[in-house]
Amino acid sequence: MGLFGRERIEAKTPEQVVLMRAAGLLVGQTLRLLGDSVRPGMTTKDLDTLAETHIRDGGGIPNFLGYQGFTGTICTSVNDEVVHGIPGARVLEEGDLLSIDCGCSVAGWHGDAAISLVVGGRGAGRPEDLELIDDTEASMWAGIAALTVGKSLYAVGAAVEDSLTAAGERRGREYGIVEDYVGHGIGTSMHMDPQVPNYRVSGRGPTVVDATTVAIEPMVTLGDEANHVLEDDWTIVTDDGSRAAHWENTVAATSRGLWVLTEVDGGEARLRDLGAPWAPLA
Repeated sequence: MGLFGRERIEAKTPEQVVLMRAAGLLVGQTLRLLGDSVRPGMTTKDLDTLAETHIRDGGGIPNFLGYQGFTGTICTSVNDEVVHGIPGARVLEEGDLLSIDCGCSVAGWHGDAAISLVVGGRGAGRPEDLELIDDTEASMWAGIAALTVGKSLYAVGAAVEDSLTAAGERRGREYGIVEDYVGHGIGTSMHMDPQVPNYRVSGRGPTVVDATTVAIEPMVTLGDEANHVLEDDWTIVTDDGSRAAHWENTVAATSRGLWVLTEVDGGEARLRDLGAPWAPLA
């Protein structure tokens, strides 16, 4: 259904949200493992194999693998690749900006999250890449904090855009917010209604209901946001060759507050820093 259509937000029961946490936690643990393991000289396929093994050993099923023909357990997007990079023989080099998108299902419920990092550690990163990574992550958390039962879902995108605009003003640059790819509902399928834009949208939009579960995922570039798909029919790259970062979390919003299902700590630390209510159900 189109972004501006009448999209349905499917409420979950508390028991269903707890079931989603199992998948989300496994995704979060997998991303932590990959972030700790990545080294110059590894291939993106090496990371993919590590992720698949960890997910299956944890009782999960990789939900990217085979999705519409996708051949990886994770997406590995390097430098000017925005999203949907296919793991393979590419050797990672020190200083590469790497975004890793990961998902799995456990007992039929899905989790989905992404991180961005510099291969070789922050000391190997270009200053502008580190700023892009940090500002994209901060914009994701601003969007998460804006997800509130009884309010418009479009508050999420407004908060993401405001965060990036303010960060760009501090840095003396204008970030590109990719509009062609957005967040989404999640539950018994990886991609469900509603779509969750990462930018300000006119109109009220859907109202967040108790036990809404969505994936919030800004994709941001150092240059223009214009992009295109490579011949592999998956990998999205920037038209101008500028680098990109991608952060994502699966989040549950209840009348009590927020539970970030794909963060190992449930999002407690960052939400408390932002003054947002943290409310795990288990």
